[in-house]
Amino acid sequence: MKRLLFLLLLLTVSSAYAQYDYEATHRKSLDQVIRELSERFQTRLKVEVDTVGKWVPQADSRIRPYSIEESLNNVLTLFNYKIVKQNPRYYKIKPYEPHRRLPEEGKRLIDYLTAVHYQNDTAASTRLQRVQEEAFAIIDREINELRAWTVSNAEPKLTKKRTYNGYTVQNFCIETLPGLYLCGSIYAPQRKLKKGEQLPLILSPDGHTSRYIEETQLRLATWARMGAVAIGYDLVGYGESALQLGEQVHHSVLAQQMQWMNTRILLEWMLSREEIDPTRIGLCGASGGGTQTMQMGVDPRFTAICPVISLSSYFDGGCPCESAIYLPAAANGTCNAELAAVHAPRPLGVVSDGKDWTAHVPEIEEPFLRHIYRLHQAEEQLAFYHYPNEGHDFGPNKRQAVYDFFGRVFHLDLHQADEQFVTIESVAQLRCFGANGELLPEEAIRSIEQLPMYARERAKSLR
Repeated sequence: MKRLLFLLLLLTVSSAYAQYDYEATHRKSLDQVIRELSERFQTRLKVEVDTVGKWVPQADSRIRPYSIEESLNNVLTLFNYKIVKQNPRYYKIKPYEPHRRLPEEGKRLIDYLTAVHYQNDTAASTRLQRVQEEAFAIIDREINELRAWTVSNAEPKLTKKRTYNGYTVQNFCIETLPGLYLCGSIYAPQRKLKKGEQLPLILSPDGHTSRYIEETQLRLATWARMGAVAIGYDLVGYGESALQLGEQVHHSVLAQQMQWMNTRILLEWMLSREEIDPTRIGLCGASGGGTQTMQMGVDPRFTAICPVISLSSYFDGGCPCESAIYLPAAANGTCNAELAAVHAPRPLGVVSDGKDWTAHVPEIEEPFLRHIYRLHQAEEQLAFYHYPNEGHDFGPNKRQAVYDFFGRVFHLDLHQADEQFVTIESVAQLRCFGANGELLPEEAIRSIEQLPMYARERAKSLR
C-alpha cells in the first residue's frame, strides 16, 4: 500500500514538473517576440505600451509565417493591445481602443448593416427607429442622472448686445446645475423682425478648440448675417468652464455627460423663445463637435445636422468627452455613420477631408448614406463636401460648405456668406465672468472638489 502511494505521488510530481517545464520552455517575453517579429518580417514596430513582465505562452505557435498582422494579433490580444498600420513596413503597438478600428473593419460593418437591415424601406425604417430610440434613451438617462442633483430654475443671464455689420453678439450664462454655469455667445441678425417672423437656429458645439478663436467667430457671425441665430458655447473644461472645474475634467466621463446636458438645456431654452422657428433647428460642429452633432442629432427636434471632419464608420471619437459613454453599443452595435443616418429623411450634410479618419467617406460612408436616403426617397436632402487635399480643420472651404448647406435647407441669404464683414472680438469681450472668473457669483463652484460626490467620482475617470 505504501509503495502504491509512493508511485502515485511520484507520478503527480513528475506530471506537474513536466507541465511546468513545458510552459517555461515554450514561453517568451513579449519584448523578445516583438523583436523577433520585427526582424523576421523586416518591419518597424513602434511599441507604445508597457511590455515589462509580460510573457507570451506557446509563443512560437502564434506566429504565422505568411502574415505579420495575424502573428501580432495572436500575440497582442493576450494583453488587450492592438496594432495600428502606418504603412506596409511600419506598425504601432498600442492599447486596445474601443473607439478606433481599421478602415476595412468599418467597411465590413457598413456592408453587414446594409445587408441585414437596409434591404428595403420598411426594414430601414425599423432599424433606424431602433437606433434612434436606444441612442436617445442612453443620452436621456445620462442627462437625467446629472439633472437629478436639482436643476437650477434661474433664468439665463444676458449681457448687453454688441452691434456689428449685419449682426449682433450677446454673451449668456445659464446655471445648469446649482453653482455651475454654461457660458456662450448668441450671434443674431441685426435687423428688426417683422411681426410673427421666426428665425432658424444653429447650435455649434466645439471640438477641441474654443468659441473665442477667429474661425469660430467667423462662422457664427456669418450664419447670423445670413439670417440665422447661431450659438457657440464652452466645452466642459474649456473657456469659462475651466475657471470652475479645471481643464483635466475634460478628459473624463463627466465631460461627455455634461456636454450632452448643455446642448439639451440650450435647445430647450431657445425653443421657448418666440423668435425661434422650431421647424428649422440645426446642429453643426467639427471634430469632437462633429461627434456631438451625430450623437445629439438623434434628438428629433433637430431638423438639419452637419457633422464636419468627424463622420466615420471605424472611428467613434478619440477623447473620453466623446466616447466614454459608448453610444455605438446601441441596437446591438452601430457606428457614427448610422447615428447620422437616423436623421433620414431630414437634411444631412457631411464635410470630410483626405488626411484624417474621414478620408474614406466617398468610398465607405457616402454610398451607405445615399442608399438609406434613396430608400426614403430623399436623396436630395443629402449633401457631401469632400476635400481630399485638406486636413483636420474648419478652414475656409469647410466653412463655405456649411454656409451652403444651411443656406439651402434653411433658406438663408447666401449673398451674405462673406466673412470679410465680420469683426473679430477679443476673448475679454466674449467672456461672462472676467478673465479669471472674478465676476462669478459668490455661490458659484470654483473647484471640481465642490461638485457633488457622484460627479467627482465620474471626473476621476481621466485618460
